[in-house]
Amino acid sequence: MFPVVLLSGGLAIRMRPLTEKIPKAMLNVAGKPFIYHQLKLLERKNINCVVLCLGYLGEIIETYIKDNTDLNLKIHYSYDGDKLLGTGGAIKKALSYLDDSFFILYGDSYLDVDYAKVEEVYRNSDKKGLMTVFRNEGRWDSSNVLFKNNEIIMYSKKNKLKEMNYIDYGLGILSKQVFEDYKESIFDLAYIYEKLVAEKKLLGYEVFERFYEIGSKEGLEDLEKKIIGLQ
Repeated sequence: MFPVVLLSGGLAIRMRPLTEKIPKAMLNVAGKPFIYHQLKLLERKNINCVVLCLGYLGEIIETYIKDNTDLNLKIHYSYDGDKLLGTGGAIKKALSYLDDSFFILYGDSYLDVDYAKVEEVYRNSDKKGLMTVFRNEGRWDSSNVLFKNNEIIMYSKKNKLKEMNYIDYGLGILSKQVFEDYKESIFDLAYIYEKLVAEKKLLGYEVFERFYEIGSKEGLEDLEKKIIGLQ
């Protein structure tokens, strides 16, 4: 299986005051930090290697993981440094830890889908990237993808059209090659996705399981209910 880049370096401003002294990944969900549940899910999906991109209070995450003997993953840690690099810049800095292609997962997402199937679909394509999409229709967050006939027609976090009924689900795959054109050290992953859509090099893969996230208090409550239901 491809390694997973886990983007966990954000400031988590929307979750203040809960995240004033701990990073969002350490928020309590059903008695354990969220990062524990996220990593155990990846274990169950037969992921072997995770690269954690860390920034704000990242040392707390690293210390917790190294003290937890219940995690059976090879884990690397890549820190932004003095300045936050953005999601794209953080991945670029971590490329030395990664294979030619790799999964990308946001640090506040809990996505219980078939990772092996997603990887298989990507391997059987000639694309440079893959974005999983979900027919959201504005239910859980603002839809940002125009997806028709298994093709991503448009993706934008800023220019949202009423025709956009799908949302970036939060799990992607990229080739290292796509970072060759980016000389900057600070940039957003969205720029890469938008460029690949324009070049018709981004594969869309529709998933039907709803996503869970801890970017809001409502999302945190929903995920806790799910985790408790699995125990």
